[in-house]
Amino acid sequence: MKYIVILGDGMAGYPMPDRESKTCLQLARKPFIDVLAKESLLGTARTVPDGFKPGSDVANLSVMGYDPRLFYTGRSPLEAASIGIPLKETDVTLRCNLVTLSEGGMYETKTMVDYSAGEISTEEARELIAYLKQSFDLPPYTLYAGISYRHCLVVDGGKTGHELTPPHDISDKAIAPYLPKGEGNEAFLDLMKRSYDLLKDHPVNQRRRAAGKNPANSVWFWGEGTKPRMKAFSDLYGKRGGVISAVDLVKGIGILAGMEVIEVPGATGNWDTNFQGKANAAADALLGGLDFVYVHMEAPDECGHHGDPEKKIYSIEQIDGVAETVCNRLREAGEAFSVLILPDHPTPVALKTHTSDPVPFLLYRSNDGRGNGADRYDERAAEQTGLRLDRGFELMKLLLD
Repeated sequence: MKYIVILGDGMAGYPMPDRESKTCLQLARKPFIDVLAKESLLGTARTVPDGFKPGSDVANLSVMGYDPRLFYTGRSPLEAASIGIPLKETDVTLRCNLVTLSEGGMYETKTMVDYSAGEISTEEARELIAYLKQSFDLPPYTLYAGISYRHCLVVDGGKTGHELTPPHDISDKAIAPYLPKGEGNEAFLDLMKRSYDLLKDHPVNQRRRAAGKNPANSVWFWGEGTKPRMKAFSDLYGKRGGVISAVDLVKGIGILAGMEVIEVPGATGNWDTNFQGKANAAADALLGGLDFVYVHMEAPDECGHHGDPEKKIYSIEQIDGVAETVCNRLREAGEAFSVLILPDHPTPVALKTHTSDPVPFLLYRSNDGRGNGADRYDERAAEQTGLRLDRGFELMKLLLD
């Protein structure tokens, strides 16, 4: 038996009044998944426990079978693992976004224009991070480059307990109420202000403005954490696993879980990612000996954050093709398989951020065509089955049972 999780990050959402009061999942054409639903268990699962913020870190840990109450130590340490940063027990890490703030006026009066600096390219971002490191890399700070707008700051002997807001939660809002708070926040705020002075006229940003793109004119710190203490997936579940993702967060979880990280050319972490490349890489890995593959697609979440229903619907339709390719290739090879399809959390386009609502899941087994009454896959169909899991990390046990 082979096992697959096909995860559309932020794929769920709320009904949109201007779209016949339907969600993006309901509007998307997903013929393969909807046919699969008739022979599947559908239900809802709470992937974000009470007391936790609805981040992709907590939610993906849950879906991967790790109880956040036992294993979660913050978002940025998971990303640090993917970047390859060696952490000490005394280190504190922070996610460092390259963002676009409004120009003119004092720093505190600015607005969050774009939490991703226009999806800045990794090459441009690394040039900017290398430039910032010349000023930032003084004890106790070390800045590390990641992918696109996602980077990491390590504080040697740092403290946790700061109030730091994810920039994607404050799109189009004044930043003043969301600047760092807590003991030692002045140091982080000073770095953010210095970054604006250093980056606003950097040649990379001059070229971006000339091309009509948003400049990466500031850093934004959030997602603090300490060195994780995770158990290997093979020890917990007895399966050899792999993970496919374009984002450091999910790759980092996979690394810390002892999984094989499978790279896919053209994987971008957005709607223009190589969907079919991910599908074929997953099938190749399973047919090549792995027991389990976690296929993560960030695209619906990014589109939700940008308030773009059209591209979110498009992304969901491509995920339908991913499910079709993986399942059909396993069938053709004569492999029995179980597949779990779901988002980690909702990202409603109207809100442009995550929510803690339970997510709809679909569980199909190729050797058992029994369903529980659904005729399609979406939020409403899953809720109507009455099957609910209050502890999302138990989905993995359900998949592997």
